Amino acid sequence: MNWADLWSALALVLILEGLIPFVSPRGYKNMVQQMAAMPEKMLRNVGLVLIFCGLVALLAVRG
Repeated sequence: MNWADLWSALALVLILEGLIPFVSPRGYKNMVQQMAAMPEKMLRNVGLVLIFCGLVALLAVRG
């Protein structure tokens, strides 16, 4: 892996993260409020599941 791949991946993350509030600002605000009301343990579990799914997707794409 070279540095250009890392920076490209980080740029794609920023693009994807920006799409949600751009397309639906009201829905984004509601989602953030719901997340703020969640217990920390549940948020950690969601984060862990997302990390695992991302790793599986990365392995599937990059082999």
